Amino acid sequence: MPAAGPSRASNTSTRRGYFLWRPGSTGIPARGRARPVSTSGTAARPSRSADIPFAPARFPFFYGWWIVAVATVGVVLSIPGQTMGVSVFTDDLLAATGSSRVQLANAYLAGTVASGLTLPLGGRVLDRIGARPSAALAAIGLGATLVYLSHVDQLADPGPLAVALLVLGFFALRFSGQGMLTMVSRTMLGRWFQTRRGLAAGISSVFVGFGFGVAPLVLDAWIGRAGWRGAWREMALVVGVGMTVVALLFYRDRPEDCGLEMDGEPASPERAAREEPSVTRAEAVRSLRFWAVTFALAVQAMVVTGVTFHIVDIGARVGMERSEAVAVFLPMSVVSTFTALVGGWLGDRLRVKRLLLAMMAAQVVGILAAVHLGSAYPLVALGLGISGGLFSPIATIAFPRFFGRAHLGAIAGVEMMVVVLGSALGPSALALGESLTGGYAWPLYGCVIFPVVALGLALRLDEPAPGSVE
Repeated sequence: MPAAGPSRASNTSTRRGYFLWRPGSTGIPARGRARPVSTSGTAARPSRSADIPFAPARFPFFYGWWIVAVATVGVVLSIPGQTMGVSVFTDDLLAATGSSRVQLANAYLAGTVASGLTLPLGGRVLDRIGARPSAALAAIGLGATLVYLSHVDQLADPGPLAVALLVLGFFALRFSGQGMLTMVSRTMLGRWFQTRRGLAAGISSVFVGFGFGVAPLVLDAWIGRAGWRGAWREMALVVGVGMTVVALLFYRDRPEDCGLEMDGEPASPERAAREEPSVTRAEAVRSLRFWAVTFALAVQAMVVTGVTFHIVDIGARVGMERSEAVAVFLPMSVVSTFTALVGGWLGDRLRVKRLLLAMMAAQVVGILAAVHLGSAYPLVALGLGISGGLFSPIATIAFPRFFGRAHLGAIAGVEMMVVVLGSALGPSALALGESLTGGYAWPLYGCVIFPVVALGLALRLDEPAPGSVE
């Protein structure tokens, strides 16, 4: 059997000779390249806590498919902390707090940046304490934040203090919802599958994409029924109580903890000797693979959050009613749902590079069409729907395939930090651009630069074929 890894001396020499852009390099130091890792359950003993309150190994079907379901619930219930969940409340917050649109966008930016900077720590916490307590704490935090925001305008008169309170609320909202709850759910799903990881991600993405797409319509109707304060309070009950129960009952970190195998395959000597990458966070963030994927995901987050946050105002500039502008998310969600399923299936068969190229090309089409939202309505739905549908499969597939599962939480924490920071820039950049140019056309044209750069990085990406090991 091959050795578990190179000696300490070889590790040292490899690290000293490692460069991110070195020609011919795979982008992964020798210390982090694939090595034999037992996946038969012998290397990692089943955890007793994983069998509380029930044993997943006794399920009549592979528990990983149940993980797909509950991870999907976790991501969908993070919507109140996502931009499409906040955007519907934007006008109500402006009226209640007396803030300008730029002030609100900057408060959102500051809160999102602060949350993004803390996510690497959140990723380490995930690796340390596991998915169940991490998801439960995130759900409780998100519920409490929604209650807080429903009263935020009553805590101070309009002014600097009121803006500071908004920053605090947006920080907690983005960290618990967009950050931790999403990261924990997707990371957990990626740890349960190997050869079927793309299929699992695609199935999850179907429901996530549809949920995200229809969320603005559902939330708008919710506000119409209960008012913006009542809507946030009711959401707090659903997320803070409901999601916490789901996490504590059903979330599990890895199949090996439950006496199971990835993909539900039976234990075998061949599977026990199968090689799996084991790359640390420090090694991963020095690789082109990490940044090619992370930058593309961050660009997608930046563009989508910017357009989503200002969709009502963008529509108004071209003569669209509020309901007409918000309705663009419905066909977008249909396209995103179909793309997610196909993209996940293809992800098990194609290199990640090809998915990245498709996502960025579609995003360019969507951005250019958004300039003419009224007349180019179908192209907006098609372009941003395709790019949005590929986001989750890529985010779920790429890093476990490139870097393994051992440090996946810590690596995902850095990736989520960059993605969250990208999403923070979108609303403020478009708001600033609108104030300087008097419209959204030139700011949107400027956004095209970023997916073009992401396309360039993706073209340079070197990676093994799915199922192969370096």
